[in-house]
Amino acid sequence: MNYVLDHVGIAVRSIDDTLPFYLTVLKGTLEDRYTSDAPGVEVHVAVVRTEDKVIELLEPTNKNSPMARFIKQRGKGVHHLAYRVDNLDDAIYEARKEGVRFLDDTRRVNARGRRLIYLNPASTNGTLIEFCDYVKSY
Repeated sequence: MNYVLDHVGIAVRSIDDTLPFYLTVLKGTLEDRYTSDAPGVEVHVAVVRTEDKVIELLEPTNKNSPMARFIKQRGKGVHHLAYRVDNLDDAIYEARKEGVRFLDDTRRVNARGRRLIYLNPASTNGTLIEFCDYVKSY
């Protein structure tokens, strides 16, 4: 199983206020912008590519969303690291054999066709990690 850094999720209060830094200073390219209103997600997303890396800026859609709670508790900044795997089902199976727990209610396919699930931070020494693969290529 290969684990390749796919993207870094960054919690922000305002994408519009944050985006200029990534586009101007880091010379990034805005690849996509969308809103996910799925229960437990509730974020506006800006996908920015800088060279060979992808950053997802994540802004809460409302003050009660999980992202809003994250920012209130931990502040703005890195929310999660996402690792692309060859096959999501196989990666989950292999990790569970090693005792890794998952946040099973986070398993879904996002607007960009990415299948994903988050690992329980208790299994990763506190870091929120996403495993993902792609139903269709981007």
